[in-house]
Amino acid sequence: MPLVAGVDSSTQSCKVVVRDAETGALLRSGSAPHPAGTEVHPDAWWDALQAAISAAGGIDDVAAISVGGQQHGMVCLDEDGAVVRPALLWNDTRSAAAAEELVKEAGDGDAAAGARWWAEATGTVPVASITATKLRWLAENEPENAARTAAVCLPHDWLSWRLAGHGPGTDGLDALRTDRSDASGTGYWSPSSGEYLPEILVRTLGHVPVLPRVLGPLEAAGTAAGGALIGPGAGDNAGAGLGVGASVGDVVVSIGTSGTVFAVAGQPTSDASGLVAGFADATGHYLPLVCTLNASRVLDATAALLGVSLPGLTELALSAPVGAEGLTLVPYFEGERTPNLPDATGSLHGLTLRNYTPANLARAAVEGIVCSLADGLAALTAKGVAAERIILVGGGARSAAVQQAAAAIFGLPVLVPEPGEYVADGAARQAAGVLLGAFPEWKNAGTATVTAPAAPGVLERYRSEASAKGRPHS
Repeated sequence: MPLVAGVDSSTQSCKVVVRDAETGALLRSGSAPHPAGTEVHPDAWWDALQAAISAAGGIDDVAAISVGGQQHGMVCLDEDGAVVRPALLWNDTRSAAAAEELVKEAGDGDAAAGARWWAEATGTVPVASITATKLRWLAENEPENAARTAAVCLPHDWLSWRLAGHGPGTDGLDALRTDRSDASGTGYWSPSSGEYLPEILVRTLGHVPVLPRVLGPLEAAGTAAGGALIGPGAGDNAGAGLGVGASVGDVVVSIGTSGTVFAVAGQPTSDASGLVAGFADATGHYLPLVCTLNASRVLDATAALLGVSLPGLTELALSAPVGAEGLTLVPYFEGERTPNLPDATGSLHGLTLRNYTPANLARAAVEGIVCSLADGLAALTAKGVAAERIILVGGGARSAAVQQAAAAIFGLPVLVPEPGEYVADGAARQAAGVLLGAFPEWKNAGTATVTAPAAPGVLERYRSEASAKGRPHS
């Protein structure tokens, strides 16, 4: 009974799970917090990993380990392997202006032409989260640090490298490794060709640094101190896809602080509008992804307004009819990313004396979030992505009202896995694949399938109200 470990080094914390390699049975787990902020010294991740491993009972008996991690974070190393400056995380927005510059430059001043170039070259139009934009910011604002940067890697790459015994003074820059999914979020690697794009690095950092070798899905990145194989790792969304067993035709909808809609696809995607990010996945396929800004916090705010708990909000929503008797909430409370309306606000439509009830308001909040995510799904299918079923995850997925609304509004079967650490579980499954030579088919015994009569009218009414957000005022 060989054991494997999976790591999720996220923005907030580090989680470690230890599972049976063949069956996937969870044996033990542990976690440790990360510092708050949008820039963090990588040593804090390493310390948290050691604490999480200890809390999980250690990994001396583990035959393989793999690390899933937050995407896009910029880790710069000097020629001795020391960290040049604290890592800029995906949610650090100081490179927003650099992103706009890079798009315009690629189109010789024409932003639309530049967006097409980036989408075709890298699968993604630059925004502040993408690593390439952070390198441009570094070169423009900290030129001495940019000049010292001999290698650039990502959070999961750096942790895997440290697990393999490398670090400052070890002459190990050539031992840096990554995987397709995380490389696809850098803005200087092409999912379609599988190659780095050195001209983008010259355009951003000013020179071409040492970059991690991109491994295949089941290729080992090295060996840990205790002899465990180290898997190639993955970006967090790709790790979650592995964790829930998503395959081609599956769309994963995650409802957390923000919402994400991503699919496993057989072909790379390119979207010059920037709505769909054309990432790769961790199995050799592709992972087109759409992000929305407003998700579970809308439910939190509505519950607080109504003076109920989140379970109480679910009960209220379930007591109202589908469509909330014509009440429609457009949940752009914090602006929106899909569609790209950063200055938009939320709005409530269709109010009457009859429908203005707590139950209908609760139902409208749930349906508004699901409809917003349905627009994300529409952006994927417009790029030819197949959608045969929905896998619903995240904190919001635990609500029966959300589950039923998703089945009705998406018009597809909705699978709801048992709550878990999906990214760490996916990393553990990858580690098992490296150990066994193929990804094991772990069964999620707690998965439920939710169906509901299709309710296209709810989405049509929502889109009618939401479309006004993007129209100019007369």
